[in-house]
Amino acid sequence: MESIVALMSGRPPAPKAEWAYVNEQGHLVLPPEAAAQLGLVPGAEVRLEALTNGLRLHRPVTHLSKVYVEPTIACNLDCVTCFRHGWDETLGRMTDETFAAVLAGLRELDPLPTVYFGGIGEPLFHKRTVEWVAQAKALGARVELITNGTLLTERKALALIEAGLDLLWVSIDGARPESYADVRLGAELPRVIANLTRFRQLRRGGHFARPEIGVAFVAMKRNIADLPAVLALGRELGAKHFNVSNVLPITPDLQAEQLYTSALRSAAYLPSREVPRVSLPKMDFNAVTREALFQAFQSGYNVSYAGNNWGGSNDVCNYIESGTLSVAWNGDVSPCWPLMHTHQSYLHGKPRTSHKHVVGNVRERSVRDLWLDPEYVAYRRRVVSFAFAPCTFCGGCELSETNQEDCLGNVFPACGGCLWAQGVIQCP
Repeated sequence: MESIVALMSGRPPAPKAEWAYVNEQGHLVLPPEAAAQLGLVPGAEVRLEALTNGLRLHRPVTHLSKVYVEPTIACNLDCVTCFRHGWDETLGRMTDETFAAVLAGLRELDPLPTVYFGGIGEPLFHKRTVEWVAQAKALGARVELITNGTLLTERKALALIEAGLDLLWVSIDGARPESYADVRLGAELPRVIANLTRFRQLRRGGHFARPEIGVAFVAMKRNIADLPAVLALGRELGAKHFNVSNVLPITPDLQAEQLYTSALRSAAYLPSREVPRVSLPKMDFNAVTREALFQAFQSGYNVSYAGNNWGGSNDVCNYIESGTLSVAWNGDVSPCWPLMHTHQSYLHGKPRTSHKHVVGNVRERSVRDLWLDPEYVAYRRRVVSFAFAPCTFCGGCELSETNQEDCLGNVFPACGGCLWAQGVIQCP
C-alpha cells in the first residue's frame, strides 16, 4: 500500500529497512541483496570501521563495481579546465577491437559492474560510443555516460535512449551564457539546454523515467556564484543527480580560481581518531547564524551536522573505496582517472607532475585477470591504508612535485599529493 500511495503522490517509495541477524554459531548473516551489493562472497576480506553507534563494513578490495571506459581523448571544445592543457599527448580513439576486449572481460564478471563512458575527451565525439553503450547494456550492466551536451542531437538522444542508457551526466559550469562560455570555450549554453530539454522529452515518461539525468559542475571563483542557479536549472531539466567538484589547477592561471586553499591547511595532519570532534544540530542558515556556522565548518574539527559527517574523510581514495578501475582509449588499465595519463598540475604554488600508472592492457589480459592480479590487489590495500606522506597539507619538499616517491619511503605511485583523496576534487 505504501508503494501505491508513493506513486500516486509522485514520490518514490520509502527505502525499506534492512536487517541482519546473528545465527546460532555467532556469525553475522546479511541480507543477500546487501551482501551482493558489497561483493561479500565466500573468502572475501572486509575492512571494519567502528562508528559511534555502529560498525561500517567497507567494500572488499577484490570487488569490482564500476568500470570507466574512455572512448577518446579528443573533444570538440577547448575548456579552460581540461587535462589536455597539462600534458603533451597524441590524441587517440578507442578501436572496436579494444572495446571488444573490454566487453569480453565484462562477460567473465558476476555480478556485472556499472560501465561508465567517460574520460578526458568527449564520449559522443567518437562515432561508436552509442553502439558500445547498447552492447554493454545488452550484457545486463548498468550504463552511464558523461557529455558536454553540445553533440546531443535528436538522433543521438534517441539512440542513447534506445540503447538503454541508465544515466546521462551533462557538464554545466555556468547558469548564464557568458559565465558558461567563459569556461567551456566554443560552447553555447542555450544550445546545451535545448539539447537536454529535447532529450528529456524524448525519453519515456513516468515517475522513474530513464535515462536519469545528472549535472556535473566544476566550481571556481569565476563561476561559484552561479551554483544556486545551476542547481535550479538542473531541477527544471529533470536532473536527479548533481556532482560539484573543485577545479584542478592544470595551468598557472587556474591557481587563482581554486576555492580550497584554506580547506587544505585548516587542519593539522593528524590521524582521524585524533582530530577534535564537534557535533552540530540542524539550524537555519541566515544572517544571524551564517558566519558562526561557516567558521565551525572551517575549524579543522571533525564536524557532524545532525548526525552526518560534514567534511568527509581525509586520505580516502573513493575510486578504490567504491571498487572502480579505468580503461584508457588504448586499452591501458589504471586505478583511476588521475592516473590514466601523465599530466601536470599545481599544488601549493608549485608544478606537480603525476605520472600515469598502468596495471596492464585489456588486449593482453582480461579485465578480471588484471583486477585480481596479486600486485594490483596489494596496491589497492596499500591505498586503503593510505600511509602516504601528507603532501596536500605540507607540499614543502621536492618529492611532492611528482608522484614517484615520498618522504616516508613510499614508491610509485605515491598518492599523498592527490586532491581526490582529500575530497577536494570528485568525479561522478
